[in-house]
Amino acid sequence: MNIILLEPHDYLNADRVRLSDKRAQHIREILGAENNQIVKVGALNGRLGTGAILHIDNSIVELRVILERAPPPKLPLTIMLALPRPKMLRRILRTVAELGVRELILINSAKVEKSYWQSPALAAAVVHQYFIDGLQQAGDTVLPVLKLEKLFKPFAEDRLPAMLKTSRGVVAHPGSADACPIAIDNDCTLAIGFATILPQKKNGDRYRSP
Repeated sequence: MNIILLEPHDYLNADRVRLSDKRAQHIREILGAENNQIVKVGALNGRLGTGAILHIDNSIVELRVILERAPPPKLPLTIMLALPRPKMLRRILRTVAELGVRELILINSAKVEKSYWQSPALAAAVVHQYFIDGLQQAGDTVLPVLKLEKLFKPFAEDRLPAMLKTSRGVVAHPGSADACPIAIDNDCTLAIGFATILPQKKNGDRYRSP
């Protein structure tokens, strides 16, 4: 952890928090902190700052926090990805948060096993913790947005065209003759692992599932 991320239930009052989970363990065992020492903190979806240790023992850590800096801006990036196997999904969720990606859309496709959609890795509390882990590593506070699209065709026909009216569409495809664009500073939607995601005629279908 490069910051200790604070959630609303941690607060005892406006500027005092109590931790008793792995964050407290990290402060004790990894940082080796003691009373009156300062640690880096951030409020979930809020500002960054510091926390002065008021009390520390084997079970709890209490901090007085001062939050005075804005978090880093999110990348103006939406990533679209076919739902991966659960083991890989855990890594992807953390990495998306670490890199500051604004939004992740997980999509169904012909090659996505139905059982993946029932994976415990997609439970809201589990996704939240993976995102938290990534944010703490990156020194960020703002959660990415996760959207699940279980039906490919309605998404491609109804929602994707509207997205691309205000966002640059980019497909990451092996063997493409076009160079990958760099230094994009406007809204961008990146499709990874799709032969194509744009409208086309293919075997009578307007869109082809990846």
